[in-house]
Amino acid sequence: MNFYKILCLFLVLSSTTSCFEDADDNGAYASEINDFVWKGLNAFYLYKEEIPNLANDRFNSSDEYANYLNNFEQPEVLFESLVYNRDEIDKFSVIVDNYIELQQFLNGASLSNGIEYGLSYIPNSSYEIFGVVRYVHPNSTADINNIKRGDIFLGINGVVLNIDNYNNLLSLDNYEVNLADYLDNGTETLSDDTIEFNNINVELSKQAIEKNPIYFQDIINNSGRNIAYLMYNQFIPQYDDDLEEVFLEFKSNSVDELILDLRYNPGGSINSAVLLSSLITGQFQNEIFSTEQWNSNIQNYWLNNDPEYLVNRFINSESSLNLNKVYILTSRSSASASELVINCLGPYIDVIQVGTTTYGKYQASVTLYDSESFTNQNVNPSHNYALQPLVLKTLNSLGQSDYFNGLTPTFEFEERPYNMGVIGDIYEPLLSQTISLIGSKNLNENIPEAFGLVDDNHKFEFFNKEMYINKAINRQ
Repeated sequence: MNFYKILCLFLVLSSTTSCFEDADDNGAYASEINDFVWKGLNAFYLYKEEIPNLANDRFNSSDEYANYLNNFEQPEVLFESLVYNRDEIDKFSVIVDNYIELQQFLNGASLSNGIEYGLSYIPNSSYEIFGVVRYVHPNSTADINNIKRGDIFLGINGVVLNIDNYNNLLSLDNYEVNLADYLDNGTETLSDDTIEFNNINVELSKQAIEKNPIYFQDIINNSGRNIAYLMYNQFIPQYDDDLEEVFLEFKSNSVDELILDLRYNPGGSINSAVLLSSLITGQFQNEIFSTEQWNSNIQNYWLNNDPEYLVNRFINSESSLNLNKVYILTSRSSASASELVINCLGPYIDVIQVGTTTYGKYQASVTLYDSESFTNQNVNPSHNYALQPLVLKTLNSLGQSDYFNGLTPTFEFEERPYNMGVIGDIYEPLLSQTISLIGSKNLNENIPEAFGLVDDNHKFEFFNKEMYINKAINRQ
């Protein structure tokens, strides 16, 4: 979110709520971090109306407010007590104790051993799980140790992964990954499949790496048609210029079709989603891409004073392809800003979704710092806490939102861990199926039995399926 807009919002909200702005009223009684947590959520939290303790009139005096805050020894405990329906609705709001690391993550840098992977139950089990490598980041420890797409792992540090231990084992900064072989016995039926350790063990360590979201791009000539293919793995504004360059190359080669691979994309910046959608199209400049719904205090203010603030519009770019159709590859790991692209392009062009159902996240967050304006200017130097709460939900131009259960594909096809293929190769199964759709409109094979996804590596990063807002999107 644009810092100026946050400051405007803060000034509006502070005049209409019963927050205790005078530091002398509560500083002597309550933790300043707890004070920051409550005020930040009271001002911006999307589900504020569902939490009685965030009501503007919740406290009658500064003493009552301070006593309430003092009941919580840790700001994390206070924060969790103010989150709405953590298991079903708000799985995403977070509090962090180091906003510097948070900023680095939002800029595409994070601690990682370089493996991007999915986790599924092993055949015939609802307890033990295995991992399959989806891709590896260049120059990471996984890359240096020759870990490849399609590698299977069954254990960490000699312990077989299961639904109870995988979170702790895969959260370690350093571990030995125990590789395995997947044996399908030559059938599509899962019941006779087995996974066995192969005595290959690799030591991996997490280090700071920068993840370029533009993982692979190519132009495929098939039956005389130029098909642009792009695997785009996160919406990161720092790579927006690079994204435009990729589409400029597509445009200069007069591509006829676009396959946009978002199967591993957990989300990111709404601004980058607007840009990507505008690059795919181009003929809808200034039309409504999405609208926003905030909590009632914020929503009512902008509706009464500047309704345009709640609207994100398609933008102009010389790299736009002006397409009327796009093929988008998805999986259960496709979330938030990835789903936003699908949902918001749908009213304008033909979106052909190939793969499996997406995650189901339509809410966005913003970073709040402990400063008078909640921006990163003049931040309280006594601590490094920051909040990343859900502040809005997104709707397309038809008002469609609330896809709790994800977006269902037009054509369903799931990756098989024993046949992952090579990213960008025309024989990679999901890409191959999509290329066949362009010609025949039908998949080549019947839908195989589903594995399903238990989790993926994004569980162990700062955010799980994050989407965040920054209102400074004027690129015209």
